[in-house]
Parts: sequence; structure tokens; C-alpha cells
Amino acid sequence: MNKWIIGARPRTLPAAIAPVVVATALAGADWNWFRAALALKVGVWLQIAVNYANDYSDGVKGTDANRIGPTRLVASGLATAKQVKMAAFISFGIASVAGIWLSLLTSPLLLLVGVAAIAAAWGYTGGKNPYGYSGLGELSVFIFFGLTATVGTYYTQTGNVTALSILCSVPMGALACAILAINNIRDRAQDGLVGKRTLAVRLGDKRARLGFVSLLVLAHLAAIATLIPWALLTFAALPLSTSISRAVLAGTTGPGLIPLLGKTGKLQMFFATLFAFALALQ
Repeated sequence: MNKWIIGARPRTLPAAIAPVVVATALAGADWNWFRAALALKVGVWLQIAVNYANDYSDGVKGTDANRIGPTRLVASGLATAKQVKMAAFISFGIASVAGIWLSLLTSPLLLLVGVAAIAAAWGYTGGKNPYGYSGLGELSVFIFFGLTATVGTYYTQTGNVTALSILCSVPMGALACAILAINNIRDRAQDGLVGKRTLAVRLGDKRARLGFVSLLVLAHLAAIATLIPWALLTFAALPLSTSISRAVLAGTTGPGLIPLLGKTGKLQMFFATLFAFALALQ
């Protein structure tokens, strides 16, 4: 597989795609395919930029030296730190062009949102005091890949922010957090050794696993809390949620968690598709 595809970490992309799908379905008759496409481009390329930026920052800090998870470009020597940093900047640039275009069609306030998103993406593992090393990664993911992505996409197509759009962002944020959470559970022991105090490190193994399952439960409960009858469709994702939860609670560790990361991404897309159908049918 091409090294740049590996570095982009395709398994994490559902976190960027799912909120756009849900928000577009919620827009109903007001949906606009072009603005939805621009929002999708912003989300996907921002996610790719985050992945390259993390690869670069963790690589130069040396915190990926004994990594268990998917191959990192800098740590493995597949690419130089300079090359990966440039890949991150190019990805940020592509996301920015789409974001600027979207703001010109809707509101200049989106420019501020975009700046904040890029700053958060870089600051996760970059800089002198990366907040991802302090256990704040899940909070940032919920804000930007849940609340901002869902409500922002809905706003660009309808010109409104509603209580329902905010509620619909909760399952998207919870599932995006779950992707990061299982990643951090897998790397918990190694992260602790290099001073990377992720939420999983701070909580400890048992509580981190319970926290992961709680995120899946929150996603299901939030969908039902919309009081949209068709939201019961999301129960079709319950067997997959249960299967992943059982494996995590059973104490699966190390490389055994890598397939569960992929399954969590698939869960988010399956859940988002079901939820989108529910919102379109209301």
C-alpha cells in the first residue's frame, strides 16, 4: 500500500464523513449538494491533516518509537519528518480552500471556526504543550468532529442552528471519541512510559474500557432522545456495538485492538447511515 495512504489512516475517516451525512439528511428539503460536498471535503482533509500532523509531532518527539498500532511514517522511517510535515500542511491547505469557499457562500464566521479547527488539529500533539498529552483529546474530538462538524454542516445548508441539530451531533461526537478512545487504550502502556498522559493513561485500563463502552451507549441513547420514531433504526447497529464492547471489556490488548479500531470506524458509518435514513424519513 502507498505509504501516504497508510499515513492518512483511512480507518479514522468515518469520523469526518459521518457528521456530514447526518447533518445533510437533517437538512431535508433545504439540503444543498454542493455545500454538503464542500463540508465533506473540509472534514476529510482536516482529518487527514490531523493524522499527518500527529505522525510528524509524535515522530520528532520520539513517542512513537515503540508503537503497537498502525505504521507511522516518521517513526518507521518510511518518510522524513520534513516530508510528513509538508503533507500535513498541504492537507490543511486543501481543507482551508474548501472552508473559505464554504464561508463565502454562507457566513464569514466560518473562517473563525476553521482557524480554531486547524489550531486544535496542530495543537493536539504539536507544539511545546500538546493538549493530547494532557488527556484532552476526546474533548477536542467531540467539539470539532461532533458538535462543530454536524451543526456546522447543517448551518451551511439551512442557515439555522436548531436544538435538534445540536442533539444529532452528540452520537456523532461520541462515536468519533470512541475511535480515539480505543486507539488510546491500545497505546496506554507505551504512552504512559513516554509521558503521554492521554485520558486512557489518566483513567487506567479498566475505567478507560468502561469509558469506551459508555461512549457507544451515549450514541444510542442520544439518537433515541431525538424522539424521532424512525431513530429506532439505529438499534440495527446494536449487535455491532455489543460485539465491540464485549471484546474491549474482555481485556483485549495490544495488536488485538487494531481490528476493533477498524470495527469502531465501521460502526460509526453504519450508525450514521441508519440515523441519516431516520432523519430523512421524519
